[in-house]
Amino acid sequence: MLAILLGAIVIGLSLGILGSGGSILTVPLLTYVIGRPPKVAIAESLLIVGCIAATGALRLHREGLIDWSKVGWFGLPSMAGTYLGAMTSQYASGTTQLAVFAVVMLLASVFMLRPYKPNTITGISVFKLSVVAICVGSIAGFVGVGGGFLIVPALLATAGVSMRQAIGTSLAIIVMQSLVGFSKYSWLFWQSGELPYDWLLIAVMAGVGAVGSVFGVRLAAALPQHQLKRGFGALLVVMGLSIFFSAIGGI
Repeated sequence: MLAILLGAIVIGLSLGILGSGGSILTVPLLTYVIGRPPKVAIAESLLIVGCIAATGALRLHREGLIDWSKVGWFGLPSMAGTYLGAMTSQYASGTTQLAVFAVVMLLASVFMLRPYKPNTITGISVFKLSVVAICVGSIAGFVGVGGGFLIVPALLATAGVSMRQAIGTSLAIIVMQSLVGFSKYSWLFWQSGELPYDWLLIAVMAGVGAVGSVFGVRLAAALPQHQLKRGFGALLVVMGLSIFFSAIGGI
């Protein structure tokens, strides 16, 4: 139980401070620490992270740090991508999904280790945002990763928002992706005759993580995000390689 609580706090802090990293930590925690089956862990991760992201997004909305027009332009295409990714997951084994998840984790480390470079443009490229959103959504649906590590730099590069706005907007988009992804996985499970969720576990992790996200949002303005990102990126390299080799050994 202690590992669950600590993990949930770290997940919430990550989402609140960086606007990303929630699912990348949640899926391994559910799979390797708690022992949930990979497909179930991916689905549960989407709901847990969606709830935590919603808490952080609500607080940042009150501070005026969510660009709702960007949420619409990015979030709606990403929802379509998430649906497609979740639908595709039924044709892959849970072990294969974990292997892909590990690759995504290593990709995330690249984005974390290199500095974000905000674009000073004031306009928005709808085409660029839509293409990136569909790709990010597909990843979210297939491996249960909200995609904040892709959403934040994508918004900074194409949408002309500040770092704080990108984090808030990312959290709102993650909520949208998580809702669609979890719903699709639930439908697939229901068609197979079961809903294998541990609702108590989900509630505990979502609740504790939500508290962590509130503190993360408060700390975000005071902490050195560049150093935090680099440290988080290094952690992802180690975790990604470990999960990848573990997963391919089981394929």
